[in-house]
Amino acid sequence: MTADDFVIDVTRIREEARQKMADGAVTATYGLDTAKVIGVLNDVVATEIVCWLRYTRHAVSATGIDRSQVAAEFTQHAAEEMQHALRAAGRIAQLGGEPDFDPATLAQRAHTDYTTPSGTELKEMLENNLLAERIVISTYQEIAHWLGDHDPTTRRLIESILEEEEEHADDLSDLLAV
Repeated sequence: MTADDFVIDVTRIREEARQKMADGAVTATYGLDTAKVIGVLNDVVATEIVCWLRYTRHAVSATGIDRSQVAAEFTQHAAEEMQHALRAAGRIAQLGGEPDFDPATLAQRAHTDYTTPSGTELKEMLENNLLAERIVISTYQEIAHWLGDHDPTTRRLIESILEEEEEHADDLSDLLAV
């Protein structure tokens, strides 16, 4: 048999699957420590919830001549951030973990800060959110790299969230240039 030959031992795979039914989606071929991945994903959940809170607060507090356009963008981003949190929480459950929505620890576990600019300064809100998006982009790139081929499902989840975070950053940059 050469290195290019690919053979799947279906009999072995079936037997392993039967023996570990309680492990759900996590099989013997899973390449990482599930507890570590669940911990990382719970930090992603916390990050996304903090981003949802910040965007929501900014959308409600925004005032000024550009208020409606900026508040609409903040509201859209907030909704997407909550969906990111729920998707990450769903993956945690698939891996056999418990999503951590504990309000007492969200801020400590989040990669970004919850900011409330003085007054209702739109430019400062935009800058705060752009900074947060840039932090999220960098941390999620590192997470995707760490996951590599060991957990392609979680990596694809992080990459799809990352794509939307990059769109958020681009939207915010455009609004700041106005």
